[in-house]
Amino acid sequence: MRTTLIWATIFGATGILLGALGAHALKSMLDVNQLQSFETGVRYQMYHALFLLLLALLQKSALIKSATPIRNITIVGVFAFSGSIYLLNLQHVIGVDLSFLGPITPLGGLALIGAWLLVFMQALRFKA
Repeated sequence: MRTTLIWATIFGATGILLGALGAHALKSMLDVNQLQSFETGVRYQMYHALFLLLLALLQKSALIKSATPIRNITIVGVFAFSGSIYLLNLQHVIGVDLSFLGPITPLGGLALIGAWLLVFMQALRFKA
């Protein structure tokens, strides 16, 4: 539970930081489509920071038996999905071709979906 809370706060804090960066510092460096894409990365990172907070609470209340795989898949998913979006949109700013990261984004999305499905599977097993 502690590790899940730590990751939730890391993703929450960096999500706010990256959102502010996108809204202010990057406005003059990115075009409208790149800014929207960057904001999508921030939004999904924040969704999953909240998801991890909820996961910790569910684990604490014993509604979720095995949170570790869900947490780990979520962490990988956020790095792959949001991280690849950030880097793809910043590649011309940092001067490095990162187009090879393009296929990573949907894989990260699949990981995030997988984490939600694992919670769903545990919910089906829960006896009220």
